[in-house]
Amino acid sequence: MFTGEKTELMTYFEKNEEKLLKEWERQIIVSENDPFKTKITKNAKSLFHVILNIYQRSEDEILKIVKKLANEISEERVKADINIGEFVYNVSLGRTVLYSCISQLDVPLSELQETMNKINFCFDKFLYYAVSHYTEAKNKIIEEKNMFIDSTHQDRLTLLGQMTSSFIHEFRNPLTSIQGFIQLLKADYPDMKYLEIISSELDQLNFRISQFLLLSKKELIGKEKEFFKVNKLIDEVLNFLYPSILDSKVKIKQSLLGDVTLYGYADEIRQVIINIIFNAIDVLNHHNNTNPTIEIISSIHNQNLMIAVSNNGPMIPEELRESIFEPFFTTKKLGTGLGLFVCKEIIEKHKGTLSCDSSPEKTTFSITLPINIPSPEIEQRT
Repeated sequence: MFTGEKTELMTYFEKNEEKLLKEWERQIIVSENDPFKTKITKNAKSLFHVILNIYQRSEDEILKIVKKLANEISEERVKADINIGEFVYNVSLGRTVLYSCISQLDVPLSELQETMNKINFCFDKFLYYAVSHYTEAKNKIIEEKNMFIDSTHQDRLTLLGQMTSSFIHEFRNPLTSIQGFIQLLKADYPDMKYLEIISSELDQLNFRISQFLLLSKKELIGKEKEFFKVNKLIDEVLNFLYPSILDSKVKIKQSLLGDVTLYGYADEIRQVIINIIFNAIDVLNHHNNTNPTIEIISSIHNQNLMIAVSNNGPMIPEELRESIFEPFFTTKKLGTGLGLFVCKEIIEKHKGTLSCDSSPEKTTFSITLPINIPSPEIEQRT
């Protein structure tokens, strides 16, 4: 219990209230843009009155008063959006002012210790309640902002999916016809030049269109998972990208496991690998490198297949690595900012992970996918 007879020290505080508050006010830090700066002195006075009554109220009563006052003031601090450290410093100054007076008075040690304990109790509880309430309020604001950002992104993606689904499907119809006629020309004129190049370019255009279509839920209707060989899929990707690899003079190195079988949407996993390798080719193509190299390594860890695609291009800064998987983020002039975002969505849909690590020597994109087969022997291919 805190109740008891008012001590000589508390009587001194009461008589010198105005002087003590002025000294406290003189030392505090007040930001010019603080909308509640005129209330700081009033708040200090409220806390001081709690101290003056520590011998007239019980501990529970003091706690209720302190908590109520702390919550009210912390709400002001949240609205003011001023560094909480400034507030903590100003409150601690009040304790310092009181202690400086105590040191100048001739007060019995027993009374001094008891009063100091009660003063510390009030200040400590006040700061605890105020900072806790402030932190909770700030976290709530951050959570609401994140929810708004997520909702906005989702709205944009939904709208984009709806728009592109109808537009791109219409775009694909003549593209399919062109590809069909290319095949007829190959059959009738097998020696005709440039047909392979035209066909390859159409395939790459089709791949770019698929990135947008994956944002539409309609594209998933009728699709079924299947078993597929990883090495075969990687070979298909490299054959598909061969014109770009050849044009950029990029060397491809492989260190792959033997036949590893996965279960999922093979066309989507293929798109992920195409996107990552194509990005690497694009980076190396725009970087002055005498020996542009892309290395593809597969390994198994804890029943998970890891496919690491590395290139020896420039390092991706850390601040960018945190954003590259976000939708609409791109460093390319004509980029959509959807490639890596779609890749991450696909891998996570397959219960896997997609991450990026970058150093001055190389940049690596690592795909991890779950498997349920024994680990095969490593087959080295370069």
